Amino acid sequence: MAAAWPPAAAYTAPLATLHVALTPERLGQATSMAIGLDIATPTDGAPPALTEVELLEPDIGITVSGLGLSTCSRARLEALGPQGCPPDSWMGRGSALAEIPVGPTLLHETANVAVVRAPEADGHLALLFYASGEAPAIAQVIFSGLLLPAPDSERVQIELPLVPSFPGAPDVAFVKLRVTLGPDGLIYYERVRGKVVRYRPQGILLPDRCPRGGFPFAASLTFVDGSHVSTATTVPCPKLDWRSRSRRVLAAIPDRAWRSRAAGGIGVDRAWRHHTRGGIAGGGRRRRAVASLGHRRGAG
Repeated sequence: MAAAWPPAAAYTAPLATLHVALTPERLGQATSMAIGLDIATPTDGAPPALTEVELLEPDIGITVSGLGLSTCSRARLEALGPQGCPPDSWMGRGSALAEIPVGPTLLHETANVAVVRAPEADGHLALLFYASGEAPAIAQVIFSGLLLPAPDSERVQIELPLVPSFPGAPDVAFVKLRVTLGPDGLIYYERVRGKVVRYRPQGILLPDRCPRGGFPFAASLTFVDGSHVSTATTVPCPKLDWRSRSRRVLAAIPDRAWRSRAAGGIGVDRAWRHHTRGGIAGGGRRRRAVASLGHRRGAG
C-alpha cells in the first residue's frame, strides 16, 4: 500500500524593501547617500541567505565624489580591520542585522559595517564592506562591491559570502542592511606646504537638475536558494529655497542691467515682473526668458 504524503507547502519568495535618503538634498551641492534594505518572509522564520545585491542608482557621480582617494587591499583589511586601512580609503559606514534560526527560535545578531575603497577591478571602482559583530557568527565578514556603468545610471554589484552559523543551522541571513556613503564622521589628510592638514571630504555631488519625478533607485536581490526579489523607490526632487530660486530667476533675466539691479537690492521678483510685462526685454527676449525660467522650475 502506497504511503500518502501531505502536500508540500508552497514556496513563498522573501520580501524586500529599499530605502534611500540624500542628506542634505540640495541640487548642485555635496550630499551623503543613505541606503537601506529590509528583508523578510511572509511567514515566520528567517529568509534564505542573501548572496548578491545589484543596486541601480541615478548617475550622481560616486566616482568623482572625492571619497576614497586611497585604496585598501582585502588582505590588509582581513589582517588589520578597517582601522588598519588608510583614512582616505574610507567611504562610509553602516550597520547590519542578521537572523539565525535555531530550532523554533530566531537569534538576532548586529554588526557594524565599514566601507572602504579597494583597488580597481577591470578598470572599475571597487568597494569592500567589513561587517564586524560581537557574536561569533558574524565576528568578521568581508564582502565586495563593484561600480559598473549603466545607461544614464550607475550599477553597484555586491556579492555576499555564505556565513556559517551553528552546526545543523542554516547560514546567517541578513535581514537589515544600512550603509551611508558620505563625509559624515570621515577625516582625510593631505600635505600642504610640508604640513599635514586634516579635512573633511566633500561627498557625493548632486546634479544641478533633478529628473522629472525624482531620483529613481532600484535593487535586485539574489538568495542562496536561487530566488530573486526586486524593489524600487524614488527620492523626491527637493523644494527650492529662496536662495536657489533667486539664483535661477537671476540667470533667466536676459538684460544685464536689470540683472545687476535685481542683485543689488530692487528685488528679484520686481525685476522679473518688469521683464515679463515688457520693460527693457523685447517680446522675443521676454518669451525666451519666460520659457527658460519655466524649464528651470520644472527641472527643480
